[in-house]
Amino acid sequence: MDFQRILVPVSGTEADEEAMRLACGLAKKTKGKIWVIYVIALERSLPLDTTIESEIHKGEGILDCIEQVADEQDCGIETEILQAREVGPAVINEAVERGADLILMGAKYIMRFGQFSLGNVVPYVLKNAPCSVILYYQPVK
Repeated sequence: MDFQRILVPVSGTEADEEAMRLACGLAKKTKGKIWVIYVIALERSLPLDTTIESEIHKGEGILDCIEQVADEQDCGIETEILQAREVGPAVINEAVERGADLILMGAKYIMRFGQFSLGNVVPYVLKNAPCSVILYYQPVK
């Protein structure tokens, strides 16, 4: 599998770092390009151009950590903070816009109503992705 354009959506979990390491390994083999995005989900009552400094600061911190992981792997990446109503559609739109041939995302263990759950974003991406998807699952420690 040769992936030239890899999109890595991050949310601030430990799984993000491992997903980034995996993306770097895949991109190095093919001299591919990696885009890392952090999506701020805005409430519907707010305009899309609303600036929420705390969320932007959080996103910048997460992207800084991911850049450090990429630097450790000697891998160049581009990062961006996006604002959208929902994270899943924003990830899919970004994949289409950039012509991604892989979405690589991390997932952590979530319990919802006493059962394992992938949340809302992962199932949406898996259902609507225009390209291959690799899901890195972070085991419970």
